Amino acid sequence: MSAPSPLRFCRDCLVRQGANGRRCTSCGSPRVADHPELADLAIAHLDCDAFYASVEKRDRPELLHRPVIIGGGQRGVVSTACYIARIRGVRSAMPMFKALKLCPDAVVLSPDMAKYAGVGREVRAMMLAVTPLVEPLSIDEAFLDLSGTERLHGEPAAMTLARLAARVEKDLGITVSIGLSHNKFLAKVASDLEKPRGFSVIGRKETLAFLADKPVTKIWGVGGAMERSLAGDGITSIGQLQTMDEAGLMRRYGQMGQRLYRLSRGIDTRKVDPSSEMKSISAETTFNSDLSAAADLVPLLRALSEKVARRLKATDLSAMTIVLKLKSAGFRIRTRNFKLGQPTRLADRIFATGRMLLEKEIDGTRFRLIGIGCSDFHPAVMADPDDLVDPGAAKRAKAEAALDRLRDRFGQSAIETGYTFGRTARKHVATSGTFRSKPVEAPDDDAS
Repeated sequence: MSAPSPLRFCRDCLVRQGANGRRCTSCGSPRVADHPELADLAIAHLDCDAFYASVEKRDRPELLHRPVIIGGGQRGVVSTACYIARIRGVRSAMPMFKALKLCPDAVVLSPDMAKYAGVGREVRAMMLAVTPLVEPLSIDEAFLDLSGTERLHGEPAAMTLARLAARVEKDLGITVSIGLSHNKFLAKVASDLEKPRGFSVIGRKETLAFLADKPVTKIWGVGGAMERSLAGDGITSIGQLQTMDEAGLMRRYGQMGQRLYRLSRGIDTRKVDPSSEMKSISAETTFNSDLSAAADLVPLLRALSEKVARRLKATDLSAMTIVLKLKSAGFRIRTRNFKLGQPTRLADRIFATGRMLLEKEIDGTRFRLIGIGCSDFHPAVMADPDDLVDPGAAKRAKAEAALDRLRDRFGQSAIETGYTFGRTARKHVATSGTFRSKPVEAPDDDAS
């Protein structure tokens, strides 16, 4: 009995292809998915392409062929850059002044996190329609496990994923890239290979050879400090790690040595976990000029607290721990935590707690950044019970709910509080509105 023909199909019209030919025999597209293990793999990573910029270009067609940077201010950083700007060298987290030197004709837009979160929820709903095993990583990416879905959808997982990508593009007007492999680590690596509109596959048989010539920074958790440590020992490629034994790597690098050993060989036993919780939600702002006075910092803190509260409400979560972040003019970071007695999702309580923490830090230090965040999540139904000590809390909660309804109807800027109206919350902002959730992989070991 002859072996079944390898799966080949067109990613545009989804018609199955014969064994030969680089273009689709039906529509002529060159985007033919072709891999010996294509029909056997089911672990995927889906990542929206230049997400914030793509949403803005969708809503403003006149920007389609122009370089777009999401961020703001000379002292801010780039949140996202479209691919036209990336060709010029602009990258996420790059200081804005450097980005504008590389791409002086870029259109710079402030982030609209409420809009992006809404589109992210639509993408999430489309993913859940093809498999319940979706593990969100951030607003615009997730792991998916399509094992066992072939009978449900009547086609291999690879074709279901290609159909999903086409639907996102058609219905939402943005594009995604998909990596398909036999585990999460490799699926994530694959999704970065051919952006935008990518569909990349890493099979079991090719895993070692594929990884061998890649830099050690492809291994999650290898940040700047670890990269320098490895380079100091003469190790720059994953292939070099493949020649080393696990015990030796652990003696040299501790627990990280075990990760280096396993991932250099493409070994990753983590499951796609749909119940995996976000670790934190936060928003931060970098200022155009350093600030030290409470009168300048408090309005900004209020605006950021409202952003965090909106994100909590959008995800049906509440939080017990509030975190204040400050970065001094000398780039020293201060973080201060406070655990509440009851979980909250109200901007009023987040702001009040953050302000209490901030007042203890007002000592003449000039700051270039302020952020507020929350962690230790609980279901929304547990949030903000009646407070006998503060009888006015219930009234403030009702007022905030009314503001939320008005903003949902007329836009975020339609209603402002006394803290933010016409004050420094706009004058000093360089860039703001960056929400952070559970990291895609282990955090960079250089992180503060």
